[in-house]
Amino acid sequence: MRIDNQKIKQLNDQALPDHRESFDHLSKVLNKKNIDVNRAVEKLKEFQVAIPSWALGTGGTRFGRFSGGGEPRSLEEKIGDVGLLHQLSQSAGAISLHIPWDIPEDVEAIKSLAASHNLLFDAVNSNTFQDQPDQELSYKFGSLCHVDKAVRQQAIDHNLEVIKYGDALGSKSLTVWLADGSSFPGQLNFKKAFQRTLDSLQQIYAGMPSDWKMFVEYKPYEPNFYSTVIQDWGSSHMLADKLGDRAYSLVDLGHHLPNTNIEQIVATLMMVGKLGGFHFNDSKYGDDDVTVGSLKPYQLFLIFNELVDGMEDPSSNNPYPAWMIDASHNLKDPLEDLLQSLEAIRVAYAQALLVDRKALEEARENNDPTLAQEILQGAYRTDVRPLLAEARLQAEGALDPVAAFRALNVRKELIAARGEKTVSTGL
Repeated sequence: MRIDNQKIKQLNDQALPDHRESFDHLSKVLNKKNIDVNRAVEKLKEFQVAIPSWALGTGGTRFGRFSGGGEPRSLEEKIGDVGLLHQLSQSAGAISLHIPWDIPEDVEAIKSLAASHNLLFDAVNSNTFQDQPDQELSYKFGSLCHVDKAVRQQAIDHNLEVIKYGDALGSKSLTVWLADGSSFPGQLNFKKAFQRTLDSLQQIYAGMPSDWKMFVEYKPYEPNFYSTVIQDWGSSHMLADKLGDRAYSLVDLGHHLPNTNIEQIVATLMMVGKLGGFHFNDSKYGDDDVTVGSLKPYQLFLIFNELVDGMEDPSSNNPYPAWMIDASHNLKDPLEDLLQSLEAIRVAYAQALLVDRKALEEARENNDPTLAQEILQGAYRTDVRPLLAEARLQAEGALDPVAAFRALNVRKELIAARGEKTVSTGL
């Protein structure tokens, strides 16, 4: 379905007086601090986050999955749902496909449909952590690291096939996440597994178009619980460094052991020009994959503080990172959850844009941790939501996307079109 833009405008008109009051007040406060409000709004309008095709339906755990109504049953319907998110938020301008869950049968028709929603195709994602029904060999004991060369070749060929689909759609990057590892001591030769993984990735890297990037994702545990081959940012960086200039580390916020200093990882990878992208989510215990910013909003701000510092550093050679949400919507409406995540990401980005970097650096050089904390928390405690709303308003989005989603009965309309008992493809 598509939302009538006039209906969004009508909702905006109702909320416009309150928005103008809030935005004008914030503008005055920021102007006194010599912060260019218009520049911040323009940057927010430019900031786009990819939505993964697998995140548009209800998630679940190994204990169960409680599907909601009106879930997208096909790639076409998934593109339609991302189009809805982008129409409301004006910040979800790309979709990231997972192969083989979402193989485009008619590439030109899919490209045309995405373009009609003003969507681009972000990184494509391979899958060697599941066995598919028509798969000859099993990944039970690994894929790119497997002791059997035939299994490794099967996984390599799959990644090369994913690249072909992505290239046809206009994507420019491949994300590789491996479940490879071991659950018991002695099960795996760590050195051989890492070397085999590197050898396999080198073959995939050689098969990429010359203008493509590879993002190497890492994870300390799960589904294997004793070891994973690419367990942390160091091992990911080692692989990316050995692969070449077009290989980078990818940071998933849930893929760290408790209390890991993710913002320091971000700063270090950007310093050496090897931060490729981000998968956003939030967690309390592990890879919980819950709504971005729902549990650790200050950590998210600190991460964006380092991201903005790196992106605005003229001496940095790090490419502009790829942004994507990677969450599981077990209880909430998936589209509402994604709208909340988009808001949280942009809030943290906007807050980071307000940091007085000159004053912060002076505090650091003077060994003044108290002042440094005051500067950071001053930006973090600023309610920047009027900036986000203004950016959406100027881009013809909704002032309040979640409220608009509910007022327009979007889920009810989707259920009417697709049915009460639909299950989205993927997990």
